Amino acid sequence: MAQVYTDGQVTIEVVPDLGSYANNAYIIRPTAGGPATVIDAPEGAEAIVEALGGTPVERIVVTHSHFDHWAGFDVLRAHTDAPVYAGAQETNLDESRGIEGLEDGAVLAVGETDLQVLHTPGHTPGSICLYVGHALLSGDTLFPGGPGRTRDAESLGQLIESITTRLYSLREETVVLPGHGATTTIGDSKREYEVFASKEHDPDLHGDVLWLES
Repeated sequence: MAQVYTDGQVTIEVVPDLGSYANNAYIIRPTAGGPATVIDAPEGAEAIVEALGGTPVERIVVTHSHFDHWAGFDVLRAHTDAPVYAGAQETNLDESRGIEGLEDGAVLAVGETDLQVLHTPGHTPGSICLYVGHALLSGDTLFPGGPGRTRDAESLGQLIESITTRLYSLREETVVLPGHGATTTIGDSKREYEVFASKEHDPDLHGDVLWLES
């Protein structure tokens, strides 16, 4: 566990390299004290429980439906009965988990500040990012170097639109905290995307795309 963001209102800690896909989970804590918000529930969630210590959990928010982001759900549910949320437009969710939907623009209070929900479809239909202070918890929507993996060219187009219209409008210094791997900033990502946008691409481009190499 390591602190990856603080702004006087909240701190965000990453619990990295969880499970077979090296997922990141995040714990958002109000600096004034009070319950935490957990972002994503990957395999190896025992490490999230350990990192929480005695801090109560106000909510669990999962960024999208892919199994690697849910594989530790039962471990978290055994630790807390806090409500669990995902994007309201998401598909392939397990209804038995009692998931509550979050609409685009929804605001969740974390201590004295707000966590804003951004619907960013493309990686999955209901993928969401969470924006608090000058930090963006981006799930598998945006990574250092490029977008999340897509299943077809239409999905890639949708994902690029989500990134360029919803995320690149945020402040350049915004720290991007993805569902796997290291951090980046909105400014760095925008500059990398400009290289990608300056080139012609195969109309069927999709899958693992990198802004500087694809």
